[in-house]
Amino acid sequence: MPRPRSDEKRSAILEAATRIIVTQGLSAPTAGIAKEAGVPNGSLFTYFETKNELLNQLYLELKGEMVAAALKNVPARTEPRERFFRVWQNWTNWAITYPEKRHVLAQLSVSGEITAHSRAVGHAMMADLAELADRSRANGPMRKAPLGFVLAIMNSVAEATMDYMTQDTSNAKNRCKEGFDALWRMVE
Repeated sequence: MPRPRSDEKRSAILEAATRIIVTQGLSAPTAGIAKEAGVPNGSLFTYFETKNELLNQLYLELKGEMVAAALKNVPARTEPRERFFRVWQNWTNWAITYPEKRHVLAQLSVSGEITAHSRAVGHAMMADLAELADRSRANGPMRKAPLGFVLAIMNSVAEATMDYMTQDTSNAKNRCKEGFDALWRMVE
């Protein structure tokens, strides 16, 4: 009879994978991840059948955490600019608070290891954010551009903003506002 799975061990493996991947990349061996998590290498495969499954689950875990942080305490009944700014603040603050998670999520996002199914689930997690972005551009210069293109531009501005917030933490609040103002002028 197989051993029961522990949520704590699963979480420890995902956290260890984040720490190891940030320093060694996606090719990091599972033995190193297991060692960092404090579990035998074979135990890792009790929770994730393959390394590919581990990477996909880590992608979904990090994406879900990022989305939850972005949407936290965002008032539903406010003007789109105010709602969007709150999401922007939450998103950029998550990224500078958890730079390792941001870095690993970026690696996973461009990895061929992430399945189409995991990408679809990740996109579904972001449906509320995409809807807000779509409504925010409804009357602006980007209204006729494909939503995917607009979201890619938004992500690029966000990444640049987060980089500068991280590099100059004493002015992070200013960089956050400046990045948002630039983005808003592009879409609204």
